[in-house]
Amino acid sequence: MSSSKVLMPTEENISPPAPESSAVTSSHESSQEETEKVIKVNDLNFAYDGKKDVLRDISLEIQGGEVTAFIGPSGCGKSTLLRCFNRMNDLIPTASITKGSIEILGTDIYDQYVDEIELRKHVGMVFQKYNPFPKSIYENVAYGLRIQGIKDKATLDQSVEESLIGAGLWEEVKDRLDASGLGLSGGQQQRLCIARTIAVQPKIILMDEPCSALDPISTATVEDLITQLKSKFTIVIVTHNMQQATRVSDKTAFFYLGELIEYDSTTRLFGSPAVKQTEDYISGRFG
Repeated sequence: MSSSKVLMPTEENISPPAPESSAVTSSHESSQEETEKVIKVNDLNFAYDGKKDVLRDISLEIQGGEVTAFIGPSGCGKSTLLRCFNRMNDLIPTASITKGSIEILGTDIYDQYVDEIELRKHVGMVFQKYNPFPKSIYENVAYGLRIQGIKDKATLDQSVEESLIGAGLWEEVKDRLDASGLGLSGGQQQRLCIARTIAVQPKIILMDEPCSALDPISTATVEDLITQLKSKFTIVIVTHNMQQATRVSDKTAFFYLGELIEYDSTTRLFGSPAVKQTEDYISGRFG
C-alpha cells in the first residue's frame, strides 16, 4: 500500500501529494503561511448515524495566525465541526462526512491516504475538561515528544521549558517538575494541557470550551495566553461565552441548528451583524 500523507505541504507544494509520495512539513516561520487560508471547509455535511445530517452546507475559510471563535446555542454543531478538523469524530463508528470536504493547507484531510494520527500532530486539541496524564509535570509535557521518538534529554529539557513558558506556567512549576500534574490547580492543569499541546509544535490548536470549568481568574489567564499564542499558532475556539469571543477572537462564526448563519470579523459580527438571527442570539433573545 502507498505510504500515508503527512501534513503539511510546503508553499511550493500546497496541493495534495500523489498517493505514492510522502508530503513534507512546513515551517512556522513562513510569513506566507501566516496570511493564507489554513483551513477551508467546502460545502460540508456531517452525520453521526450516516443518515440525518447534523451539519449542513458549511463553507468557511480560516486564516493563519488568527483566533476564530465558534459560537451558538448547545447542539448547534460547533463542537462537531471543530472535531472534524482533527478527525476526532472518526472514533465514532457511524459518524461520517456525507458531503463536501475539509482542506488544511491544500490537503484534503479525509483523503484515504491521510493518516489521522499524523494529522493530529499538526492539529492539536485542548478539551473542555482539563485532562493531564497521571504523570509528572515534566512527563506530561514531554509525552508527545517521546511518542515521536525524541529521546535526547537536552532536547526534551529545552522543549519542556519552552512549552511551559509558552503556556505561562514555567515560573509556577519550574522547581517541582517531578511533581504530579494532577496536583496542580484547575487553571494550572489546563495550562499544562496547553503546554503538552504546543510542545509538539502543531500548526493549529483547537480549543473546545477551554475555560468552562475554570474560575474567573484562571479564565482570564487562559484568555491572555490565547492572545499570545496566536503569533505562533492558528487557533479555533468553541465558546458559549460571547464576551470571551469578543475578547480573544479575530473572527467569529455563529451556528444554529447545524447551519452556519454568519461568519465575519468579531468586531463586525458583534457590532453590526448582517443577519437578524445573529443579532437575536448575541442580544440574548434566545439561546
